[in-house]
Amino acid sequence: MRIAVGGIHTECSTYSPVLMQKQDFRILRDKGLIEHAFFAFLARSGASFAPLLHARAVPGGPVARPAYDALKAEFLERLSAALPVDGVYLAMHGAMKVDGMWDAEGDWITAVRQLIGPAIPIAVSYDLHGNVSQRIVDQIDIFAAYRTAPHIDVAETMEAALSMLVRALKTGTRPGVVRVPVPLLLPGERSSTEDEPARSLYAVLPGLEGKGVWRTDLMIGYVWADEPRATASAIVTGTDRAAVSSAAESIAAGFWAARDQFRFGPVTGPLDAMLDLAAAATTRPVILADSGDNPTGGGVGDRADVLAALFARGWQDALMAGITDAPAVDACFAAGTGARLSLKVGASLDPAGVSVTAEVEVLRLDEGDGPADRQAVVRIQGITLVLAARRRPYHDLWDFTRLGLDPRATGLLVVKSGYLSPELQPIANPNLMALTDGVVNQDIPRLANLHRAAGSLPWDANPGYRPKAEPSARCRG
Repeated sequence: MRIAVGGIHTECSTYSPVLMQKQDFRILRDKGLIEHAFFAFLARSGASFAPLLHARAVPGGPVARPAYDALKAEFLERLSAALPVDGVYLAMHGAMKVDGMWDAEGDWITAVRQLIGPAIPIAVSYDLHGNVSQRIVDQIDIFAAYRTAPHIDVAETMEAALSMLVRALKTGTRPGVVRVPVPLLLPGERSSTEDEPARSLYAVLPGLEGKGVWRTDLMIGYVWADEPRATASAIVTGTDRAAVSSAAESIAAGFWAARDQFRFGPVTGPLDAMLDLAAAATTRPVILADSGDNPTGGGVGDRADVLAALFARGWQDALMAGITDAPAVDACFAAGTGARLSLKVGASLDPAGVSVTAEVEVLRLDEGDGPADRQAVVRIQGITLVLAARRRPYHDLWDFTRLGLDPRATGLLVVKSGYLSPELQPIANPNLMALTDGVVNQDIPRLANLHRAAGSLPWDANPGYRPKAEPSARCRG
């Protein structure tokens, strides 16, 4: 059997004014896709593959329409040239917003279906923070989504989607997908699977599989997308329509019943309150998450709110990573290591953000993979600050050690994050999350709500909600 592989994977806040461009994506093609670690599981499937194109970007603002159109056109050209194939596997995220378009994944997947025709099965894998429309469900045969947040089962989920596709092709069985929308949107920081009730809700999913039910998924959805498809949902794949529908309705009912139980996992509060707690802490490192500007949630990543607050307190022994500011990085490279210069930091991408101007000492310069990937480490008063030319997170220990920094040796570590990554969480002592401003801020009811379906919590009441399965046209009974 021969399977075409590719897709597009990013998450976009509709509240961000900064459009993503083609150069923001890491693009894998042909042999480079097959051999990349992200797709290492392909070798275990026993199938042969037609590698097409896979584009992945750090979450951000909407994708510029010309960038999307170019990526989609290239993907479809490669798919057309690869035909005939027995199946298609698409590695997606599910919360992409394209400027001027609703339901970008629906557009992408529909174009694939139109090209390959109705007989070839399509399998997709998603982030659990994706928004799944009925249009998408109507085009696909197989669906699998992450079951962990923080996401530690990415490879397992992708492999599960592919394995179901291989199973379908080997047995000649055509599964289908059922969707049950749930009119509720929560931020990931209040629905981590390491905390209740999400932990228990996800723990029951595997037990609902079997007897015609191939895969069960609960989609939290992406709360910072103000578009019609934005909602939580239960998505179930299988061959027994009644069993699949029953499982999906059960998952949706359980999620809805728990809607008032979701809480933030770490200690959370306004920035000043969190800094008071950090100042009083006798343990280290205190890790403070700047949640409103988290780039892995779609934040711009260029705000200096926390830096300004640390300045105001005369803070010492702090490490902050990082602020996206290409002009500041360029100025540091022009000055050189050891130089002192007056530097404006922050609001380089979104002028509505916060910036500070201060004298800095350049401690280290890192060329990365080229000018767009450069970083600078500077000292401002008692604060060590990492500046990045490109929007990026600092979630892994390697992000620090490559710059000669040890996050475990500082009194206060500030990262632009929501819930902490699996590598940072174990060293947090304690973990605090500041409810800061930004395009992914946690004050959800305050977000503009112009396009989501009426009756969506937390904006509208919905006392009459009852789970109702919406099978795809392909769901076989």
